[in-house]
Amino acid sequence: MDLCHVPATREKGWYLALMAPNVKGPNYAWLDPSRLYCHTQGLQDCVADLLQPFQGDPIDMVAGIDAMGFILGAAAAATLRKGFLAIRKAGHLCVQTLEQPYSDYSGREKVMEVRTDAISPGLRILLVDQWVETGGTMRAAIQLVERLGGVVAGVAAICIEDSEGGRWIRERYKCAHCVPPHLQPRFNRHQ
Repeated sequence: MDLCHVPATREKGWYLALMAPNVKGPNYAWLDPSRLYCHTQGLQDCVADLLQPFQGDPIDMVAGIDAMGFILGAAAAATLRKGFLAIRKAGHLCVQTLEQPYSDYSGREKVMEVRTDAISPGLRILLVDQWVETGGTMRAAIQLVERLGGVVAGVAAICIEDSEGGRWIRERYKCAHCVPPHLQPRFNRHQ
């Protein structure tokens, strides 16, 4: 799809056609949404679709997960007129942090961190990432927020795969993603 083309009718998820499959091998995610972010209307509609289920919900801050979750998270925070918190891979913050180990979509063991002075007890956080494959990264972010006394107001991602971890998140938290139900099987790679 051309980066300037906007379809006459824009159903939820129309912008998913802008994404490209992985051509670099198993150490990369299987699908790359970064081209979607280059499309003005595609990005706007994606963010609107992610935020629609949370309209009227109390949200105090948006947190984006390192690294691609920063793009959608910051766009969501700006749309909601809320602050933005970066949840980082360990070693990137030069302030006091809380750390949480996790396994990412490729099975690699990693550590995530968040600054300890940004979340106060009861603060309602909307967690945003680009994609939830196996759920390990998002679950680590959830644990960090909750360990600091924050409340997970919701989880938003372009896709939350129907994996064991994706189901665990959907069963416990209000979630939003952009994949229409009839297309979900085509987006599940980590079952």
